[in-house]
Amino acid sequence: MDGVTPTTQSTPANEQVTAKNFTGPLIIVTLLFFMWGLITCMNDILIPKLQQVFVLQHWQAMLVQSAFFGAYFFISLLYFIISVTKGDPVMRIGYKNGIIAGLVVAAAGCVLFYPAADLQSYGFFLIALFVLASGITILQIAANPYVTILGPASGAASRLNMTQALNSFGTTIAPLIGGYLIFETVNTVAAANAESVKMPYLGLAASLIAIAVLIKLAKLPHVKGEGRIIPDSGALKYRHLVLGIICVFMYVGGEVAIGSTLINFFKLPHIAGLTEAEGGHYLALFWGGAMIGRFFGAVALADFRNNNTKYLIIGAITAVVFTLMFTIYGQEEALIALGMIVLNFLVLLLGRFLPGRTLGFFATAVIVLLLITILATGSVAMWSVIAIGLFNSIMFPTIFTLAIKGLGVHTSQGSSLLVMAIVGGAIIPPLQGYVADVTGNLQISFIVPILCYLYIVYYGFRGSKVEEIDPSAEA
Repeated sequence: MDGVTPTTQSTPANEQVTAKNFTGPLIIVTLLFFMWGLITCMNDILIPKLQQVFVLQHWQAMLVQSAFFGAYFFISLLYFIISVTKGDPVMRIGYKNGIIAGLVVAAAGCVLFYPAADLQSYGFFLIALFVLASGITILQIAANPYVTILGPASGAASRLNMTQALNSFGTTIAPLIGGYLIFETVNTVAAANAESVKMPYLGLAASLIAIAVLIKLAKLPHVKGEGRIIPDSGALKYRHLVLGIICVFMYVGGEVAIGSTLINFFKLPHIAGLTEAEGGHYLALFWGGAMIGRFFGAVALADFRNNNTKYLIIGAITAVVFTLMFTIYGQEEALIALGMIVLNFLVLLLGRFLPGRTLGFFATAVIVLLLITILATGSVAMWSVIAIGLFNSIMFPTIFTLAIKGLGVHTSQGSSLLVMAIVGGAIIPPLQGYVADVTGNLQISFIVPILCYLYIVYYGFRGSKVEEIDPSAEA
């Protein structure tokens, strides 16, 4: 059996894999993070496209995110019920088989976009998105804890930030690829209907199947679970996990609501007056900021013998980013990006490279940026909301790592509950869309994600602290 082997005695997972096995599996798993980042961010391009084709209001268009992230809730809930009644599924079938199953289901969802476009049915598109996201949910449940297990516990947050950085690389290029394929390469007929989404999603399906074959052929290490397979709901005994579930809900809801609104926000005459295709380029900067921030977070939260090494690596990353921005966008944009990176690094220093503290300060920074987005106009409002990507960067992997810390035998079950909380991405975006429709002011609707980030501030500073569980309570 690949992946997890059940044991009758509690054994730390870190002792099951030797260091020489880490690099190869992490590289392979990183492909998964890249792909689901690419697919998830394609929704931000899909929303204005389907809004254009089916003439939808803001809240109706946001149902794209409801269908997508709703799958996270229902599939994770099903997983949790099975784990309570039958035992943890991942512990039974192994990480490798769980990952392959997720890839196949996600590929099937991508294929369904073809008949959805032929039928010109918005409802069919929502069904396809639900199936696609069901596969990604399975991937999330299996891959996130797998990354935390592949190495010393002290470096779990750093490893998850690194793999999430590649996830953000997918979200960075998705607006560029999706905007080009869906908005810029279509003829007049395709522009008026949903034909232009066919080939991009068939290409994604082929890529997912190819990765599934690679995973099948790859020799992933046999990682034993941190204990025996038992049917119970013991993960809910951990206060920091329960509060972490709420935190994931708030974070994903806030991040997705912001990202889903950006293209329409950039189109506003008093903000930037951009077209959908032009807005896609700046949306890429929002997600690119998350990628850069996660690289910073991976370095900052890693175990180095001295901090000078961290500063050198972060400095090198900054130099590369500045050069790319200068080459692609020009001097003004490069200087703005440099200023945002410096601000991000200063907040990292304020967090003293401690996961909980850093999370709290990053969420505080996002709240300040959202307030500027609401109150300002023009380039100030545009760049303040783009800068949020940098500070969103470390949040999901850091929340996830803090929430499953010390769960032992309940780690996979806790992971499923955290993935279930990603349903925030299905609920918060339509809520922001509703506020925009009712007030007639898209800008003021950013008050909704502010409420989400206020909770993240609390979790980072207080809620993530681990409380000891009475061993007799777990017996």
